[in-house]
Amino acid sequence: MTQLESALKAIDDANAADPNLEDGQPAALLYGQRMSSELERLHPEASDTLRIAARGQHIERWTVPRTTYPEGKAGYHAWRRDLAKRHAERIGAIMTEAGYGAEDVEAAGRMLRKEGIKRHDDVQALEDVICFVFLKWYFSPFAAKHTDEKVLGIVQKTAKKMSADGRARVLQEFDLPEPLAAAFES
Repeated sequence: MTQLESALKAIDDANAADPNLEDGQPAALLYGQRMSSELERLHPEASDTLRIAARGQHIERWTVPRTTYPEGKAGYHAWRRDLAKRHAERIGAIMTEAGYGAEDVEAAGRMLRKEGIKRHDDVQALEDVICFVFLKWYFSPFAAKHTDEKVLGIVQKTAKKMSADGRARVLQEFDLPEPLAAAFES
């Protein structure tokens, strides 16, 4: 088994323990598989570190529920920041166990903490993949539960995080209504 295969298996094994099910599978496991699938489609030349970061984006996320943080924007941002650090640490341990060196571990951690969006290609590639996964599998259920105003705001925030190439590809691949499509035009 290669280092990459070992790391991906360890991530999948951890995420298989998610008690939350989606389409009959542990939700975190399915999310990781979707991330890998979209990464392969969008960036088939991706490095091992990017492949590992994509698969481990939400590793064991269910263990730190949103409800353990205060309501509101500040609580939400604290939860997301703490999860990013936790995911980076967990993935770092898995990578070390698989035989990756400190430089690779740090690179994956930087991606998972989203340090350098718009400045580092690998961090931006991961962010674009995250956005594609959201739009492809999680947007419709999200939109069904929220007001048009809230949906538009989330779409605008999503588009703002993406690269110009990513936004252009969204417009090619998704049939979005005009107010939402406008967020990706630039």
